[in-house]
Amino acid sequence: MRERQSGRSTEHARRTREFDAFVAGAAGRLLHAATLLTAETRAHNPYAQALLTAALAHAYAVWDRLRDEDPYDLARRDLAARFARTAWRHRGDGQGGALAVLSPQERLVVVLRLYEGVAEEQVAALLGLSEPRVRAICARSVATLRATARGGAGAGAGAAA
Repeated sequence: MRERQSGRSTEHARRTREFDAFVAGAAGRLLHAATLLTAETRAHNPYAQALLTAALAHAYAVWDRLRDEDPYDLARRDLAARFARTAWRHRGDGQGGALAVLSPQERLVVVLRLYEGVAEEQVAALLGLSEPRVRAICARSVATLRATARGGAGAGAGAAA
């Protein structure tokens, strides 16, 4: 009985060490991605922090079942899916972050494609869109961001897709 408990304790300690190392290496980048998604500022990003916490909690819950799956990819997908499901509740709540001029869907596509470097087909699958639609959203979003950076007309909120 003690041997079994000792084995579980050792396994739990290993799992915790591995997960802690993952969080130490990935949490900063994931938080930055979440902050971009929510259009909050780095100084005030409670929605982004909540998204990150939920994504990391999910990763921890399935940690032992990951096998060959990349934990960063899992956490990023979970974070993006949570944002996609809840973004409508927070539309316009951004505090003026860099991507605040974009709609939540546009921010999601831009962050996944340009900041995270996720392939179009993966973004399309995650969002339930076609690849040409993802490409069009990304192009329109970049054009909006460029116009905003130049201070040009037509740089208002991006059209919802």
